[in-house]
Amino acid sequence: MTAIPGCKEEKAQQPRANGHLPHLSASAFSRGAFSEVFMVKERKTGKLFALKCVKKKNKRDVNLENEIAVLRRIKHDNVVCLEDFYESRTHYYLVMQLVSGGELFDRILDRGMYSEADASLVIRQVLEAVSYLHKNGIVHRDLKPENLLYYSPDENSKIMISDFGLSKMEEKGIMSTACGTPGYVAPEVLAQKPYSKAVDCWSIGVITYILLCGYPPFYEETETRLFSKIMKAQYEFDSPFWDDISESAKDFIRNMMQKNPKMRYDTEQALRHPWIIGKTARSQDIYHSVSEQIQKNFAKSKWKVRSCFITLCILGLECVSCGLVSFGFFR
Repeated sequence: MTAIPGCKEEKAQQPRANGHLPHLSASAFSRGAFSEVFMVKERKTGKLFALKCVKKKNKRDVNLENEIAVLRRIKHDNVVCLEDFYESRTHYYLVMQLVSGGELFDRILDRGMYSEADASLVIRQVLEAVSYLHKNGIVHRDLKPENLLYYSPDENSKIMISDFGLSKMEEKGIMSTACGTPGYVAPEVLAQKPYSKAVDCWSIGVITYILLCGYPPFYEETETRLFSKIMKAQYEFDSPFWDDISESAKDFIRNMMQKNPKMRYDTEQALRHPWIIGKTARSQDIYHSVSEQIQKNFAKSKWKVRSCFITLCILGLECVSCGLVSFGFFR
């Protein structure tokens, strides 16, 4: 029998403040460069979880430590939650809520019909989750479609925010580290100015823009030109892609993508906007135009899934599959 990563010859221990990992055993496992993902089942209840095994580096993994600290503080219906955490001499182990509904773009492409009202529903759920984070002093700092996942394959599944690797607990209301994903990052971050939770609202504005036309508001061949456009908040509602989109939707985006963060909508203002509360979002089908642009502008090679079946014991958890999976939040 083979031990899973980092668990070979380690004694069983209940988790304590220092996060020791209990005894684990497995008949086989799949190994990546720095992390592995296992699907595990609680033997008592049959409930499934995702186990992320992260190999320790020579120096402190500040991002992972920060992610764990943030996830331990939050519990929301639209946030992928951390169920438990352990640590061995060589690895960190995160027992995560299992999210199996796939990424946002994939769901849109599979729908066959799609409208402003559908986009509004997604953004409302994102806003409710981010509003919760902000009230708890947490800024995500890397909101983008790839980090918005569906909880299950069900047609009416809720949306979930994932990947808190760059998230930050606000200190004195400002931050200064330049981070995020090109295309979604706010102007003040690129200007290397102190910034606040308003950066998340900018990112939600960018996501909304993409959900309504299928292409990003800022695009250039080089990052230098891209960042220049973002810093000027220089974007357009191009014809014909925006001809059938309501003025209310455009007004919502303008308020979320205000260059001046002090003038930008916060999450509470955004949640009160008519386009979000359902009064003005059109039900006209825009699937053909949006899906065509998503496929053109966000084409990507899918994760190749490597999987095998193993037996794993972790405080009553049994592993049913393992490998690199495309859940989005496992890097």
